[in-house]
Amino acid sequence: MPAAAVAAIAKARLIQRTLASLIIIVPVGMAALVGGTSILVAQIVDVSQVCTSTTYKSAFTGIARQPAMPLSPSGEALTVPGPDGVALTLDSQQQSIAGSYQSVGASLGVPSRGIQIAIMVVLQESGLRMLANPAVPESLSMPHDGLGYDHDSLGSAQQRPSTGWGSTQELMTSAYNAEAFFGGPRGPNHGSPPGLLDIPGWGSMGLGQAAQAVQVSAFPELYEQWAPTALAIMATDSGTETSRQCLQTDPSADTVAPPIPADLSTTRPAILRYAQQGVGGSYVWGGTAFRAWDCSGYVQWIYAQAGIQLPRTEQWLAGRPTSEPQPGDLVVQNPDGPNHWGHVGIYAGPGMMYSALNPSVGTLLHPVSWNPGTQYFTLLGSAPAG
Repeated sequence: MPAAAVAAIAKARLIQRTLASLIIIVPVGMAALVGGTSILVAQIVDVSQVCTSTTYKSAFTGIARQPAMPLSPSGEALTVPGPDGVALTLDSQQQSIAGSYQSVGASLGVPSRGIQIAIMVVLQESGLRMLANPAVPESLSMPHDGLGYDHDSLGSAQQRPSTGWGSTQELMTSAYNAEAFFGGPRGPNHGSPPGLLDIPGWGSMGLGQAAQAVQVSAFPELYEQWAPTALAIMATDSGTETSRQCLQTDPSADTVAPPIPADLSTTRPAILRYAQQGVGGSYVWGGTAFRAWDCSGYVQWIYAQAGIQLPRTEQWLAGRPTSEPQPGDLVVQNPDGPNHWGHVGIYAGPGMMYSALNPSVGTLLHPVSWNPGTQYFTLLGSAPAG
């Protein structure tokens, strides 16, 4: 290895050890870590947290979505073991970014191993911070926690707009960073550049090897050191409830079912009543049993109770598209191909829907805007009963 390269690696490691040691004596809000491909300058901004520091717009439709809230709901600091036994204290913003990766990963069905890899990457690349970059002046005007200087890398995973990871605005939001990192058929970049789920055999790779397959870092050996820390973050008592807490505290969400219009056909109110019976059920991949179903199993059960038989999957094929949905119509979301969607639910009325959302939150009434790519299909008539 050339002497210059050896010196560069040694310097990076020295900076990393220095910052890691400082993390236990500087104020929590000023702690910073060095990434595998970036040197950070801590310029922490004051960010108010409810469920996230900011909403973001999905790569699919531009619909605003909310990432997760801090893992510690009270906003208190969270201490976890770091590399070499040095304690790492995470403030609410760092916890929120970790929560975003857990929430997005759960919504995409990513195994816990994949979520652990993602958090390892973000710990190394940004110290769980949203980083702007002076090389991308637009990023400096967006909410951020510090600065990174590696090429045009941005955000919590240090992804580059010039290599196709996303726009500056997208890369300055942690939930989009997570969507892009995980990739797969529902990822915003459609495999180019590849996310974790686009890497063949990633599940059988070592944790650091899988991280490097996505990040292509100049310092691939540095990811592995964060494996225990990532696992500790995921094992936080309140961490398993991150998605549920976030969804239930979204200030825009109205968890009260919209009133059922009096002029609906008799079938539609029945559909809504059966949908309400399923609220609180678990999400079980491939499940069709009552309160133990996936999204299409839930919809199939609802319609069956109303005397309408639907196929097990691709239920929109039994209906016709509509731009004026009525309560009881199908809502399809998360497009993953031409005329194909990864999520289905029941339209409840203005801005709301019932669905078996994901394993973290199960079956609930929630805003339509929580998922991207929404379209509506109707299988029912609209004439009043009589």
